[in-house]
Order: sequence, then structure tokens, then C-alpha cells
Amino acid sequence: MGTVKEGWVGRFFEDFEVGDIYRCRLGRTITETDNIHFTLLTNNTNQIHFNAHYASRTEFKRPLVNSAMTLSVVAGLGVADISENGFALGWDYIKLPNPVFAGDTLYSESEVLTRRESKSRPDQGIVKVLTRGINQDGIVVIEYERSVMVWKKGQAPLKALFPEIKKS
Repeated sequence: MGTVKEGWVGRFFEDFEVGDIYRCRLGRTITETDNIHFTLLTNNTNQIHFNAHYASRTEFKRPLVNSAMTLSVVAGLGVADISENGFALGWDYIKLPNPVFAGDTLYSESEVLTRRESKSRPDQGIVKVLTRGINQDGIVVIEYERSVMVWKKGQAPLKALFPEIKKS
């Protein structure tokens, strides 16, 4: 059996530097089915998200992707770089400058605004980022700031999570 190589485990508090910009290496294309399922799953009754006939009568002429889905996808794209070793503390603001439609591909980039030691948790620190969701045409469709509590190296509860294979 070969040597097990450790994969990417995300950034720890010490890895963040103010001014750094992290661009997720993945994009996510939003489908009509994604949008309808998310909208109905979250009990959003605004027909602009799931009724093409209704949406055709609006200025957009077609269904809009649910903005909560846009937020969820863009935030999810940033997890590997921002919050894989932590958890969200709060969202300072969210702006939606341009609509998202089925067929759009979303990308995420986050800029580190601040970082500081936690006053109440010596094994963690607080990182604040500005994140932009950008579509395939380079248009910003969402922008937000949020703060994340991030573990320091050697403090995160992620060691030895992979189960050992039992010999039979």
C-alpha cells in the first residue's frame, strides 16, 4: 500500500493576511431545476422564481434565481478558502446588484479585510472578508461582508477523522 498524502484542509487563522484575495477554483452553473427546488424547499411563494409565465410579464422576462440560493452557492464556493476550519459569526450586509438566471455560472472571490485574535477563545481568531459572486460574464451578482471564527493551526478538531480500515 502506498503513502497516504494529506489533502487540502483549508486555511487556519495564521494563514490569513489582510489584503489577500482568494478565488475559488470552481464555478457552479445554476440550473432551472436547482432554482425551483431551492425556492420550493424554502417555501418561497414569489412566482418570479418558478413560474415562467408570470416572470415573462416582469422586466426580467424570465424567472430569477432565488437570491437566497445565490448567497448559498457563492458562500459555499468560498468554504474551502475561508471557513472550512471555522464557522460564520455574522453577515454585515448583502447586496444584489445584478440578477442571476438559470444557466448562469457563479464564481466566488473573497478579500481579507481584517483579522484579529479572539478575546474569548484563545485557540481561534476572527477573520472578516468581503466576498463577491461573479457570473461567467464578469458581472458582480452578489457582494457581502461576513466575519468567521477560524481555528488556529493544531487546534481544529479535524485530526484522525478518516476511519482506519479494519483487517478481516
